[in-house]
Amino acid sequence: MNVVSSERAINLTLPDLTQRRFDQPLSVAMLAAEIGPGLARQAVAGKLDGRLVDACDLIDRDAAVEIITPKDDEGLEIIRHSCAHLIGHAVKQLYPDAKMVIGPVIDDGFYYDIAYERPFTPDDLAAIEQRMHELIARDYDVIKRVLPRGDVKQLFSERSETYKLRLIEDMPDEQMGMYFHEEYVDMCRGPHVPNTRFLKHFKLTKVSGAYWRGDSKNEQLQRIYGTAWADKKQLDAYLQRIEEAEKRDHRKLGRELDLFHFQEDAPGAVFWHPRGWTVFQQLIAYMRRRQQDAGYVEVNSPDVMDRSLWETSGHWHNYRDHMFVTDTEDGRALALKPMNCPGSVLLYRHGLKSYRDLPIRMSEFGKVHRYEPSGALHGLLRVRHFTQDDAHIYCTPQQMDAECREVVALVLDIYRQFGFDDVRIKLSTRPQNRMGSDATWELLEGALIDAVEGMGLDYRLNPGEGAFYGPKLEFVLRDAIGRDWQCGTLQVDMNLPESFGVEYVDEDGQRKRPVMLHRALFGSLERFTGILIEHHAGKLPAWLAPVQAVVLSITREHNAYVNDVAQLLRGIGLRAIADDSNEKIGYKIREQTLQRVPFLLVAGNKERDAGTIAIRSREGEDLGVLPLDQALEFLQTATEAPDFTARNDAQLQLGARLGAHTHNQTTFAR
Repeated sequence: MNVVSSERAINLTLPDLTQRRFDQPLSVAMLAAEIGPGLARQAVAGKLDGRLVDACDLIDRDAAVEIITPKDDEGLEIIRHSCAHLIGHAVKQLYPDAKMVIGPVIDDGFYYDIAYERPFTPDDLAAIEQRMHELIARDYDVIKRVLPRGDVKQLFSERSETYKLRLIEDMPDEQMGMYFHEEYVDMCRGPHVPNTRFLKHFKLTKVSGAYWRGDSKNEQLQRIYGTAWADKKQLDAYLQRIEEAEKRDHRKLGRELDLFHFQEDAPGAVFWHPRGWTVFQQLIAYMRRRQQDAGYVEVNSPDVMDRSLWETSGHWHNYRDHMFVTDTEDGRALALKPMNCPGSVLLYRHGLKSYRDLPIRMSEFGKVHRYEPSGALHGLLRVRHFTQDDAHIYCTPQQMDAECREVVALVLDIYRQFGFDDVRIKLSTRPQNRMGSDATWELLEGALIDAVEGMGLDYRLNPGEGAFYGPKLEFVLRDAIGRDWQCGTLQVDMNLPESFGVEYVDEDGQRKRPVMLHRALFGSLERFTGILIEHHAGKLPAWLAPVQAVVLSITREHNAYVNDVAQLLRGIGLRAIADDSNEKIGYKIREQTLQRVPFLLVAGNKERDAGTIAIRSREGEDLGVLPLDQALEFLQTATEAPDFTARNDAQLQLGARLGAHTHNQTTFAR
């Protein structure tokens, strides 16, 4: 295509800011070919002034243009979306009576919801995957057509795709993008790959149930999940991570380590066994110490409160479908609390507060109750009844920045002590459905930005995902096998204080509204426990392990000695037991190692007669034979909880308060 100087020329700016001029419209694919044959082979789609377009789409005006390849995040997402359509092509060939519903992209993959007369089996899944590979081998082009709404309805009507017709009814578009995979057709906004050669590196992973429109009252569908990557190396690495994740599954480890179980009598609730409850209580004790050290006071509010309270807070309007509600004989509507915020506000409001009392840092290990669809429940990671390490900070506007920094510093330090060094921060801004004025939201969003940037921390914007009462920071942990978990949050709020009429008396004698900070560091303790178990593959840090040491006898004649040693260990605060079972020592060591006990202590004749004990780690390392007094000292040190009272200079600088203010004793009534 020739470059000309005509006034009709199209000027295209490439990512390196070089410009190219063309005398007539050209497609994204044609532009890629003009740039080079290598890029032409890799062109998945294009980006036109920041908007993704198909490789076949024409460029007919001056624009900034980027060629999207599989190496780009957008390119990988397009590959995954096209793989979902490829599922449809394969399924309709193998099971012509199946009805296709929707096939979106998700993290690391895609799925397609399908209505079919019987459940798909593992053999069906293998057959669908094999047919997809056969279709890819045909190396056919994916054809895009934009059709009028009426033509689209007629096309799907002729194919008896009833769910597609129901989806069209909710779409206002008069023109719709249609993508043809040979005889198969699907509608989508796109873009999609121009050819199936881009779809080689995929794997179907599982089949599960799903409901039409996500509502359990609707008919049940089947959901086929898959993953797709730019090349075989990436796919293999992902499948290896999945295999490792299955080994680390907290539900599997929970059974093996006798920590907890679930059952249908209480869907979405945890039955904690003694060992699991020990871990749970250690987490609470740790967080309690951290919060006390940071100037928090601990409170507790009721689990059941009147509907009017939730109407005032806005939860009734925004969260009603997730609340458990009951009507009493005296005509009152009561709700199990889905959040701790309103109870905290009532505690603050009990008695007049002065500016001298602020900031008030009020923590609560509150049990909250939220209705989650049964299909969304997932072990400890998604339950209906869980405990939040919640806290609400009431401060003056002048104290807001310092308090935000303190929370951020605290949460990052806590995560480091649990082995999470890679923490990402997301800033979720005003949602469409929200309380308060734009001016208030500008102020609150600015406060979070100033706090994070002032601490030299990176963050990513998450537009429109804030709470209905205020923007929030979300802390995302990356675990040992590269998975991301959103845990802690920090929200700043001036709307609930306004709704509840919360006040303090300022130094000028005037009553003013405090700023309310909502923060949870673990988030859900149940969920954080599940994440910890998977992160550490069940090998919890020695200070947190439910059993820290087990003393094993070589033969029965050593039982009395090992029981005495176990008693000594318990006397200095260790969680220790004796294994005096009538089993061979090799079997005992193997079994206790499988239980992930940090320290195994072995006693035979030599140890008993000399008053010593042999110590080995759960990793099989021989730690030597020590006299009992030295062994006790070693184990006590090795199982101590993390030390956080003596903060180093970096931590002090990270959490430095701006301006001098002191931790005041909180008074709830005057």
